[in-house]
Amino acid sequence: MFYTNINNSFLKKKKFSMLHKGFKLGLLIKGTDGLLELLGSIFLIFLTPISLNKIVAILTQHELSEDPKDYIANYAITFAANFSLNVKVFGVLYLIFHGVVKVFLVVMLWKKKLWAYPITIFFLMLFIFYQLYRCAIKYSIPLIILSAFDIIMIILTLTEYRVMKHNIN
Repeated sequence: MFYTNINNSFLKKKKFSMLHKGFKLGLLIKGTDGLLELLGSIFLIFLTPISLNKIVAILTQHELSEDPKDYIANYAITFAANFSLNVKVFGVLYLIFHGVVKVFLVVMLWKKKLWAYPITIFFLMLFIFYQLYRCAIKYSIPLIILSAFDIIMIILTLTEYRVMKHNIN
C-alpha cells in the first residue's frame, strides 16, 4: 500500500508538471501573439488602400502567373480591393484591444497573480464566442483551430488556478 501511495503521488506530480509546462508554453504563444497583434495594429495604422493593393499585387503576381485560380492569392486580391477606412479602423481597434488584453494577462499570469486566472478564462471565453460567431458567418478553419487552442488554454489555466489556490490555502 505504501508503494501505491508513492506511485500515485509521483504520477500526479508528473501529470501536473506536464500540464504546467503546457500552460507556460501556451502563455508564451499567447504573449507572442499579443505582441504581434500590437505590431500589426501599428502597421495597419499606416496602411492605405493604395499601398495595400500594391503590396498584394507584388506578393501575388508570381503565383497568379503560374495558377490564375490560386485561392489564397485571389482571396488576398479581393480583400485588398474591399479594404476601406471602416475595415481599417475596426482592424486597428480590434488588434489593439486583443493585443493589450493578451499581453497584460500573460504578464499577470507569469507573475502568478491569482486574480488574473479567472479574468483570463473570462476573456478567452469571450474570444472563443466571437471566433465562433465569425465562423457562423463565414467558415474558417484557422478560427476553429484558434478556438480549440483557446479551449485548451482555458483548461490549462483552470488547472493552474486550482493548484495555485490550493498552495495558498
